[in-house]
Amino acid sequence: MTATPRQPESPSVPRWRSRFARGLPQAVPGGVPQPASRLAGRPRRALRDSLADSLADSLTLVALPLVVALALPASFAGGGTRRWFGGRAESQRAEAQAAKDAAAAAFYELDTAQRDLRISIETIAAVDDSPAARRAITDFDALGRRIDEVSHQYINAVDAHDLDRDDLEAAAAARARTELAKAKDDLDNVKRELDRFADGLGPLLGKAETQLARLAPAVERARQGLLAASNALDAVRTSGLRADDLAARLATLAPELTKLNQGAGQHGVPQTLERAERVAREAEAVRVEAERLPEKAAEIDHRLVSLRTRAQALTTRAGQVEPVLSELRRRFTAACWQDLQGVPDLAGENVRQAERKLTEAQTARDEQRWPDATALLSTVRALLNTTDESVSAAGDRLRRLNAVQKDPQQEIDRTRFAIRDAQRLAMAGRNTPDPRHARPLDDSVARLERAIGTLEGRHPDYWHFLTETEAVRQTVARVVAQIRDERGAGH
Repeated sequence: MTATPRQPESPSVPRWRSRFARGLPQAVPGGVPQPASRLAGRPRRALRDSLADSLADSLTLVALPLVVALALPASFAGGGTRRWFGGRAESQRAEAQAAKDAAAAAFYELDTAQRDLRISIETIAAVDDSPAARRAITDFDALGRRIDEVSHQYINAVDAHDLDRDDLEAAAAARARTELAKAKDDLDNVKRELDRFADGLGPLLGKAETQLARLAPAVERARQGLLAASNALDAVRTSGLRADDLAARLATLAPELTKLNQGAGQHGVPQTLERAERVAREAEAVRVEAERLPEKAAEIDHRLVSLRTRAQALTTRAGQVEPVLSELRRRFTAACWQDLQGVPDLAGENVRQAERKLTEAQTARDEQRWPDATALLSTVRALLNTTDESVSAAGDRLRRLNAVQKDPQQEIDRTRFAIRDAQRLAMAGRNTPDPRHARPLDDSVARLERAIGTLEGRHPDYWHFLTETEAVRQTVARVVAQIRDERGAGH
């Protein structure tokens, strides 16, 4: 609601607005007065202009006594002329007119402030749907009803008193001054309420204006991002790559661009801002992938060649596993090589499967199915890694067994050194070790002695000895890490 009257043809226009309109002077070409209904139908800007003209006319009326005083002798000289000015009634009339002018100025200021504040409220409503924003809109509506109330009282006061009447009595002028002064006070009070309300809108308005300030750049970034992605796709296609998946992803953004072009007025500011940021982000991802596509194609070609070469090399190495197993069988007990019996067959099957996957990957690359080609190459790599480990395990087993058969003392000394080092750490700064540390270290000593005992006899199980010493060193390493963690936490 605003303080300016509505159009009179609407059934909802109060009678007081039409009466106030009848009280304002109107003129048309030829000097014929306009009907009151014509004035009541004016828009709000016309009403404010009429108030300003009325205020100027009133100021002219105040100045008239000085001019007329000079003409009084001529008036009385005419004999029958009536006395128009002077006396107590004229003084009251002037005071009432001054009160009317002041009230009109207050009315105009309130109407202007309400219009300005409505723009702020509409800005907040368009951007913010938080409880605080909804409460501000409700409070503004309540203030609008209060403004209508005091405006109604003001216009009634103006409508009730014709200060231009020749026979205006002093008492009537005094009543007019009192009512108009009260109307002005009420208008001023509501204006102060409106100002306080406007001051409280600062955070909400700032947030709304910030979002509005982000809106246009965000939409422009989205449009530019889509254009850049489209250009990148065109460049890729020129080089002979189809990039069908990227083109499909870009096509899904077309409806979003349509909504961005329709504007925030139709879809809301927060939604449009979120949509613009998402479109810009997805378009940028398409652009980056499109620009990397030639590099990705070259990388896939390189991996195809590299993995094919590696598969061929593993085929050769897998053929060397059988001689290694033969030597293990001849020189060591079955426990030392039993778990390696299936390595040749497993290696051969893995290599054959890798070669089939390489063929499929080459087909996918030729058809420019880049995700499929990448996935197949990853499978090939995993198969070849497994094969490499199993083939290497046979040769590594023979090397380690040869070393421990030749000199088991080196493995024993290495393990005992690890145990002693852990025992010194456990005793550092203590008279007795912590049982949590001492027990596993003591168990490790006993376990090492048992492992050394397995070396006695005609056909020692060297592989069991090696796995036992390795397990002992791992247990000792865990105890050392526990001690250091506890002491580090204590500091």
